[in-house]
Order: sequence, then C-alpha cells, then structure tokens
Amino acid sequence: MIDPFVAASPVLKKLEDAGFEAYFVGGSVRDFLLNREINDVDIATSATPDEVKRIFPKTVDIGIEHGTVLVLVNNGEYEITTFRTESEYQDYRRPKEVSFIRSLKEDLQRRDFTMNAIAMDRNRKLIDPFNGYQAILERIIQTVGSPNDRFQEDALRMMRAVRFVSQLSFQIENETIQALTKLVHLLDNIAVERKRAEFEKLLIGKNKNNALKILLDANIHSFLPDLKEQRQQLEKLISFNSTNLNKNEMWSLLIYCLNLQPKEIELFLKEWRLALKDIREIQLVVHFLSKRLEQDWSIYDLYSAGRDHILSTEKLYQIINGNNEVESIEHWLKLYENLPIKERSEMNVTGNDVMAWFNKRGGPWLKETLLTIEENILVGKLENDIEKIKEWLMKCNQK
Repeated sequence: MIDPFVAASPVLKKLEDAGFEAYFVGGSVRDFLLNREINDVDIATSATPDEVKRIFPKTVDIGIEHGTVLVLVNNGEYEITTFRTESEYQDYRRPKEVSFIRSLKEDLQRRDFTMNAIAMDRNRKLIDPFNGYQAILERIIQTVGSPNDRFQEDALRMMRAVRFVSQLSFQIENETIQALTKLVHLLDNIAVERKRAEFEKLLIGKNKNNALKILLDANIHSFLPDLKEQRQQLEKLISFNSTNLNKNEMWSLLIYCLNLQPKEIELFLKEWRLALKDIREIQLVVHFLSKRLEQDWSIYDLYSAGRDHILSTEKLYQIINGNNEVESIEHWLKLYENLPIKERSEMNVTGNDVMAWFNKRGGPWLKETLLTIEENILVGKLENDIEKIKEWLMKCNQK
C-alpha cells in the first residue's frame, strides 16, 4: 500500500510552488507518530480557498465557509483547509465567525488536544509548538491551552477525550479531567448524532472498559440517550471482556446489559439516531442471542440466522458466559455450512408449483405448506428435488 503522505506530497509541493505554506495536520500526523494505520490525510495551508481554487483546476466547495476545499487530483482527492482562527463559540459547539489567517501556529492553537496540534511538512519535519509529540510519548491527552476554554468552545471535545482513551489507551491529564467533570452538563447542547459518533468509536476501541469507567466517573452517561439511570447496567457492560466485538455487536451487548424487551430495543436505538439498517441488524442479533442463552441452536434457527448472525450471536454468547471456546463457534458454523439450503430461494419448488399440483388458489395453506417443505428439507427428511417434493406432498395429502 502506498504511503498516504508520499501520495499527497505533490499537492503540498504545488501549494508551496505557488508561494504558500502547506502541511499535513491533525489525526494523520498523530497516527503516523503512533505507527497506526492512516486512511487519509488532512492538509492545512496559508492559501485562502479562492487561492487554492486558482492553483488546482478541479475542486469542490465542501465547507468553504470554514475554509475547506476538496481538491481532485490524478491519484485521489484531498481536503485542504486554510489556516484559520475562530471567534466566540455559540451553543458550545460552533464558532460565530471564522477568520482566515497566514499563521500556522495560530491555526494549531485552535485545535482540541496537543497530540492533534502537530503539523508535518512533506519532508516529515514536525512543527509542534504545543509539545504534542511529548504528550504522545507520555501517552497523555491534554488540551491546547485551558481545558475550560476548549470544552466551552465545543462540549463534544469532552467525549472525544474519552474516546481517545478507548482508541489509543492514553490517559487524560488531571487538569483536563477536572474540567471535563465540571463542564459535563454542556453535553446537553450537543446533537445526538455527534454524541453517537463518538460513543460508537469508544465502543470499538481496545481500551473501551477504561473509557467507559471514565464515562461513568465523569457522569457523561447522564447526558447520553436513555443511559442516565443505567449506571449499574453500564458497570455490567464494563465487566465483560468485549475486545473483539464490532460496533453492532457492542450495541447488542449493551442492550443485553440494559435488559431491554423486544419492543423497547427499536425505541432505544432510535433515540440514538441509528440508521434503520443497523437497528434491524442489532434486533436480529439480540433476538438470536436471547434464544441462544436459553438453548442450543436448532437447525431452523441456524438457517434463519445466517452465517454472520450466527457468528455475532456466538461471540456474544461466549463473552456473556465467560468462555473462549473457538471450537464451539466453529461447530455451529460448520452445521450451518452443511445445511442443504441456505435460503428459501434455493428450494427447487415454488408456490406456483404447489398451487398447480393441488389446483388451489393461494392462501394461508400455501405459506404453511412451503414452510413444511422447507423444514423437512433442512432436517434431511426430504430431498430438495421437485419430483421428490411433489411425491412426498401427495402422500402426505392422502393421509
């Protein structure tokens, strides 16, 4: 895989050749210093948006009021943002006014944490006026300047701090955690969608349990949808070793800990503004998990669940029971793989066939008949062959 900084270097050089400063900034620089995977890079420049657009022939205005232009080049696309300062914030989340500037240091000064306030030029030289690299070496999360000021500018930064504990296994330094605890009520001003994005990243971090403890200790949970009175249930979530669960599996485990009834699950997830597709996925996993906790898989449940839901359900089942039995998961997946059919469309008979054989119109009887055929094929009592199915049905009808 090509180094993303190498790929983007020509973009920086083009800005420099036009007489402007240009640097890699933000999370990509932090992750580079941590030897973490880098998916994309952000670029900051002294060029104004209009100047950027004059330099590059293909651009898209994706956030031009905040100084961000998407530049399209042969090897990809890059967000380029002009150095800026931000005036007084409103609603504890967004600045009233953005001013474009020519100073990199002033641009870095407006950022949230010192580890995110490092710039790097195309020769890998760091510009680090707030000692962010030292914070990375010490694995410390601290704000650029006063934490009270940073959190009052954008209250979501409090959740970002805790999310970074989960993702990076860093610690929040004392002054920052004190300010967080004092100002946590400001999260009431933040949209649920923004809180959910941070919470979901927290849920899939390697150090999630420590992050969740901070979430409780700082009372952040009281400002998250339907979690205010759920301290004990969240402590139960923390008690599980859920390292290898994905996002929807973590939501499913949380729902298990909250002991939500089937009708309550959708309401809870809608409060968090989850996409309907994710809600349905989580509901299915929780449904099969409830069954699994009561008994072993039936053949029909394996068939109904499908491979992905079997795997998710078994991972959760093992965690809840404190097991790590890979063989058990493999056993159920092997049973599934050996099923004669994986879905109804694979049956070699249709509703039209059955109606023709019995010379009857459709109705509840047809649905029941197809279900009976399906179940008998699954358990091996009936071969998935149209003539065998017809013969079997006729015999059954004679009894």
